[in-house]
This record gives sequence, structure tokens and C-alpha cells, in this order.
Amino acid sequence: MKPTVISAEALFEEHRPALQWEWIAGHAHPERRFDEAAVRNAQSAADLVGYLNYIHPYRVQIVGRREVAYLNESTPDVAERRISRIVTLEPPVLIVADGQVPPDKLVAMCDRAEIPLFATAESAGHVIDVVRGYLSQHFAERTTRHGVFMDILGLGVLLTGESGLGKSELGLELISRGHGLVADDAVDLYRVSQTALEGRCPELLMNLLEVRGIGLLDIKAIFGETAVRRKMRLKLIVHLVRKETMDREFERLPYEPLYEEILGVPVRKAVIAVDAGRNLAVLVEAAVRNTILQLRGIDTYQEFIEPHQKAMLKPE
Repeated sequence: MKPTVISAEALFEEHRPALQWEWIAGHAHPERRFDEAAVRNAQSAADLVGYLNYIHPYRVQIVGRREVAYLNESTPDVAERRISRIVTLEPPVLIVADGQVPPDKLVAMCDRAEIPLFATAESAGHVIDVVRGYLSQHFAERTTRHGVFMDILGLGVLLTGESGLGKSELGLELISRGHGLVADDAVDLYRVSQTALEGRCPELLMNLLEVRGIGLLDIKAIFGETAVRRKMRLKLIVHLVRKETMDREFERLPYEPLYEEILGVPVRKAVIAVDAGRNLAVLVEAAVRNTILQLRGIDTYQEFIEPHQKAMLKPE
């Protein structure tokens, strides 16, 4: 599920410091929003913001130097007709960039149609990049998963498994070995692109880790600023299972990488059995290092199998 609503006022306030823009017209309708069907059908934020274009309605329309010249370099009647056509696009917001002065007719039209009109000295390209990036985050599909999300050797790793297997204790040991905590217990996952998931910590659980028998630990206060992360791209799921489950449901030597699909994005998965005497922190680090090798195109299993297959096919 992803949000389908954001108001013009929220967009303006979010980027007022970065873009230093002014609200020129359309003050009467600050709650104006994107068309919900357009948001649902958008494949990316590029479908929601771009230069003034009569072919693409329902998106933030950027008016740069060329667009202002196009509106100004015409007779009053033609300019009036061109500007009035903008209303048919039903844009949630109009943004005049490149330090251009909005034409008076455009300002008057926005006031009549109650379309918020912003103006900024920043370049049109920069405004598009900033607004697209923000909208891609805001409208991203999202879900919440139970587990401990960590930065291990620069890789975003989600530790999962049933309750009572020691995920938080494992997370604490990994933190003590120099790795970073993103979130414990509840992990908010966002699909920020067609092939990428980003994990963040819910605001109320920021920097906290709960260990049975000890209680809540403030990881940032105990281990310092470098022991926590705000967000990470999810690259690997490490699933903890009991030994009997491992023996019954999983292969000892899988012939191909395991994957789990989250929000339509396949994520690599490693399964580790929990048993007395096993050093889980070392095993997780080994799984992460092996995943890094696989992402670089190095497949240890295939390198092991290929010479054996050739030896079996070699005539005696």
C-alpha cells in the first residue's frame, strides 16, 4: 500500500528552506492535491512532475525560462488562450523556476482557478530533481516487517525468524562487533524504485533495541553515533530457524540462491539454523561476505560444481 495524498501546502513547507521559493498565487486552496488515480497509475515520480506540457495533465508543472518566453512572446489574445489551457491540465501546483517573473495573466489565472503558484530562483532542472525525489519517497509503496534491520559491512541486512530465537541478542552482538542498527522489532520498508527497497526505523523506536531480561537499550547513547543508521537499502534477509526446522524444510547445500519477494522486489535470502554452541554473529557475517561476492559475480558453489561435473564427464 502507498499513500496517494499530499497537499500543496505540505509540498511548499517541506522544500521552503532548500528551494527558497515564494507562494505567489492560489493561496485560497492550500489543500489542493494530486489526482489520486494519477498517483496510483504513476510508474515513477517522473510521471508526477515535469516541464509545462499540455499532453501530461495532473502533474506538477514546471515553468522555466523557455516556457515563460513562450507565454510572453505572443499576442495578448494568444497568451490568454495558452494560459487558460493550463487550467484544463488540472495541475496540483505550478512552479516558476530559473528566477523568472510569473506573467501577470498566469498569476491572475492561478488565483481564479485556485491553483497554488510557487516561484523560485533555483534552476528548473534542480527543482524537478528535488520534487521528483521527494515525491518518489512520499508515494513509495510500503510495508512493515518484524525483525532486526542492520548495516553489516555496508550491506542492509534484515534478521528475521520466529519470536524467542534471539534476533535482538544477535543484533546486540553484531553492534558490539562494529556494525550498525537501523531498526529493531518493526522495520518500515519502502519500494523507492522498481528494483530497490529502503528500510527505516519507525519514529517511536528510533535508536532502541529491546533485549529480553534487560529491557530497552538506547544504542546511540551506549555505543555512540556511529552505531546507528537512519536508513539502508535492503540487500539480504537472514532468516533464523530452529535446527529441526532446518533439517526438515531446507537443503543443506542449496544449488541456487534463495529469494524472498517483498513489495514485488526479490531479495536474496540466507537461512541459518539456531543451535547451542553456534556463533550466529560469525555465521551472519559470513553470509553477508558471501552475498557481497555473489553481487560481484563470484559464485563459490558454481566454482565448486563445475570442475566436478567436467571430471564426471571425462572418459576413463
